[in-house]
Amino acid sequence: MRFASSSNFRHVGEARGPGLPLRHLYRSDHLGALDAHDAAQIRALGITRVLDFRGVHERTSAACRLEGVTVHSLPIEPTIVQKLSELVASGHALTGADVTAHMQDTYRGFVRDSTPRFAEFFHHLLASDEPTVFHCTAGKDRTGFAAALLLKAVGASDAAVMHDYLLTNDRVRLPDASSMGLPREAMEVLWRVHPEFLQAAFDEVDAAYGSLEQYFAEGLALREPERARLRHLYLHAGPR
Repeated sequence: MRFASSSNFRHVGEARGPGLPLRHLYRSDHLGALDAHDAAQIRALGITRVLDFRGVHERTSAACRLEGVTVHSLPIEPTIVQKLSELVASGHALTGADVTAHMQDTYRGFVRDSTPRFAEFFHHLLASDEPTVFHCTAGKDRTGFAAALLLKAVGASDAAVMHDYLLTNDRVRLPDASSMGLPREAMEVLWRVHPEFLQAAFDEVDAAYGSLEQYFAEGLALREPERARLRHLYLHAGPR
């Protein structure tokens, strides 16, 4: 599915593999720029729950334009653009390698600083299987890590997880570099997703928790009963 006013809206797990895509679950860029036609098309999917990873200013400057849904805020404040802008303002000649390093640290921060938010994300998903969309601003980093965790939690292969993650590069439109005050080379890295970004998060999981399984159990409160429920709710066909 493609929408003119929401470039990165899609099923979670648009990849080949058992049980994919996941039932009732969608991921997206922000829903504050939807036109009336696209909003109606998305509502026609039956979506009643929105999980929003955006920070405070992001939410207030572009409020959700879907009517009749419950929006749950799971705020993870963005820091990367400010950091890069400060480097440019200080006279640093920002390169693609610089952006890659900062993006990897951003993803490590998802584990170090924002694990409680991702735990809340799963808490909502476990409560019911009502059709849900989760998103941040571009739908690529905070949303990308959430989708990767979800797919791994229900047993998707590494290849399926990475395929879902990298689909963003076919969807997201690169904004005008001058509008953000960053060099084109930096924007080409910042506005895409790369395997080494997601891998940095999973490496931090291993460093902090010992393994992804321990992270699920200790960081996200996803033990086998919870993961079995996720599989039941979102992988298997049947009555809701």
